[in-house]
Amino acid sequence: MPQPRRDDTVEPFPLPKPERSISALFSDLARETSLLFRQEIALAKSEIAEKIGQLGAGVGLLVAGGLIAFCGVLVLLAAAVLGLSLVVPPWAAALIVGVVVLIVGALLAYLGKRRFAAQNLMPSRTIQSLKDDSAWAKEQVR
Repeated sequence: MPQPRRDDTVEPFPLPKPERSISALFSDLARETSLLFRQEIALAKSEIAEKIGQLGAGVGLLVAGGLIAFCGVLVLLAAAVLGLSLVVPPWAAALIVGVVVLIVGALLAYLGKRRFAAQNLMPSRTIQSLKDDSAWAKEQVR
């Protein structure tokens, strides 16, 4: 009965071949281990590239939050202080406007900082794949 042709990119773990020599088994083990490591490295590379993209988005939010807060402080302090000074003393108007703008800026900076959480940067699919490979290898040894 002919064995199906194995394509390394499709089936990483071939069906066992009956009655093979020890050297053939070790040869297959070396080849399959090498393939497994190449696939794990490729997965890690793609996952790290994805995480760097998320990191860039977090940096963008932090910068945007900082710029908006800075511009808001300058413009609103000038305009709102003048408007509120008609109702309350000028020092109170400046204080009210400044606190509100700083709260908005702090909120945007907080949202950007959350993108830097360690769990968002961890290559979770690669770690899970390594655990699965380890469990499979232990099962094969038994």
